Amino acid sequence: MADKNQLPTITHRQQVAKSNLFAIEQIDLTFSNGEKRQYERMIGSGRGAVMIVPMLDDETLLLVREYCAGTHSYLLGFPKGLIDQGELPQQAANRELQEEIGYGSEQLYQVSELMMAPAFFNAKMTIFLAKQLYSAELEGDEPEPLEVVSWPIKDYKELLQQPDFTEARSIAALMLVRDFLEN
Repeated sequence: MADKNQLPTITHRQQVAKSNLFAIEQIDLTFSNGEKRQYERMIGSGRGAVMIVPMLDDETLLLVREYCAGTHSYLLGFPKGLIDQGELPQQAANRELQEEIGYGSEQLYQVSELMMAPAFFNAKMTIFLAKQLYSAELEGDEPEPLEVVSWPIKDYKELLQQPDFTEARSIAALMLVRDFLEN
């Protein structure tokens, strides 16, 4: 029987592909029970990413509708982005707010950290709640202006039924923030 506290030994690793966003690494593993397997995993920048649930006031969420190349569609979700080199997650969250919705936040609360597909990808995303917003704009890297959509938080069940609100990270962030606000 395998020891679940002992990680498998990586006996060989090699990069098999690389893009601007990530690399794909092939790893050979030996588990504590002697079983051998070969896995492929995506290696990101390692800096992580942030997603922010901004609240215009105590009742109103702000979302963005933006183009998503993976689905070749426009989807509704929360502002998000990569943490830049040398940046703290809180700084990245405030910068992304200013780039994507034209607001900064005087109160950022770290709500949770999520792992995206950890069997295949080492990407970590830190979820923030942003309150006490103030007008502040920074130029971002989006190819077109993002549509900012306000939504009453009390109508979150209706938001969950929207055909363009389907990204798992945004859904998780919404539910985590709801629980955070209720406590």
